[in-house]
Amino acid sequence: MIYSTATVPVNPQGQTKLTREQVWKGLEAKARDARLFLPPGLCTRCDVTEESSSHFVREATIGGQDLREIIVLEPARKVTFFQATGPREGAIVNELFEDDAGALQLRFYCYLGLRGKAPGGLEEQAEQAQFDSEEGYKAALLSTLERTRELVDEGLI
Repeated sequence: MIYSTATVPVNPQGQTKLTREQVWKGLEAKARDARLFLPPGLCTRCDVTEESSSHFVREATIGGQDLREIIVLEPARKVTFFQATGPREGAIVNELFEDDAGALQLRFYCYLGLRGKAPGGLEEQAEQAQFDSEEGYKAALLSTLERTRELVDEGLI
């Protein structure tokens, strides 16, 4: 199994301050259309195909792989991506919270397996290393906040 986590401050010194509401709107926009937040060409399709009062389903092609995710929004707090189909199974979470000093933080964590691959095998180890690297989900959190700031500056959030 792959378990990874990363936490970054939402408002580091020298950055335009974001409110919880603005970050939440960015997270929700990312959940609905990852193309807005991922590097150009990485996500080539991202469509919400079903929606209910408790969740929505999106189908996407990311990194050349088709996937289907059930996405649960806990407003202003948490987005959970349940991997229904695709190379991974499990859950990926993006969570907003205040630390002990009251500073807004954005945390990623996941608990995943790779479909059709041996638990703890080489493929899983490589995926774990990628998630935990400086180019992994910590970088994704930082780029999500950067893109959210751009959307705020453009008046879209």
